[in-house]
Amino acid sequence: MRLLLTNDDGIDSIGLHVLARRMREFGEVIIVAPDQEYSGAGAAIGAIWDMRPEVSEGHVDGIDEAWAVSGAPALCVMFARMGAFGPAPDLIVSGINPGANVGRSVYHSGTIGAAISGRNGGISGVAVSQAVHNFGVEGQAWEETIKDLHWETAAEVAASAVQAMIDTPPPAGSILNVNVPDLPVDELTEWRWTEVGVAPPNAMVGATLEQKLGHKGRYHVNMSYGGSADQPEGTDTRAIKDHAVSLTWLSRIVADEPHTPSVDAAMNSLIG
Repeated sequence: MRLLLTNDDGIDSIGLHVLARRMREFGEVIIVAPDQEYSGAGAAIGAIWDMRPEVSEGHVDGIDEAWAVSGAPALCVMFARMGAFGPAPDLIVSGINPGANVGRSVYHSGTIGAAISGRNGGISGVAVSQAVHNFGVEGQAWEETIKDLHWETAAEVAASAVQAMIDTPPPAGSILNVNVPDLPVDELTEWRWTEVGVAPPNAMVGATLEQKLGHKGRYHVNMSYGGSADQPEGTDTRAIKDHAVSLTWLSRIVADEPHTPSVDAAMNSLIG
């Protein structure tokens, strides 16, 4: 079993190191991660006509092979599955992200975007995130906020999920999104299968422009956040709010077929 470890917080992230070392029992572990912060990159790979990132050898204690790439996590995975770093991996494990990736943050998460990139090559993935107290899930935590996170708890939950996927492989290209409360592992009391919520517990609700001093016509964007909102039962956002482990299978984007006679008429008028 060959596991590719990556993240969107950069190769120096503690969460990545803890997770990678925990994965060693399952087989060969190789790290291919961004050389800097790429949170919020989603499944972006960058400008296709300028895709020649720099790659450098990295060092992570306990891991035999690590590479830092000057590109987004999805690009790291794409190059890995295409053979840039040896044989394609059997499984993608992305994380540990500081801050839960639930609700609409699923669409923007570079942690999950890495797994989506693996899916494009028929490789299944596990995206692992850990909740951060007193910090909204739409965004990443500051260093002082995350320094005491229970990284090992998320790594243990991830190990259980990975073992299950090895023992009973899901359909090729499946993605399991794992979100873990920030608690010692012996204080976890509940886990739930969940659906993706509509919104995170603490959402960005507004954005305003502020004049940049000394620069006419240039502005900073100030974002405002709403208070904690009630979350529906059965969602990933509710599970994390209740301090339960959330497990969500993320489906592919598929075509929907709503009844749209106005679109039919418009196309028929143009094309016939």
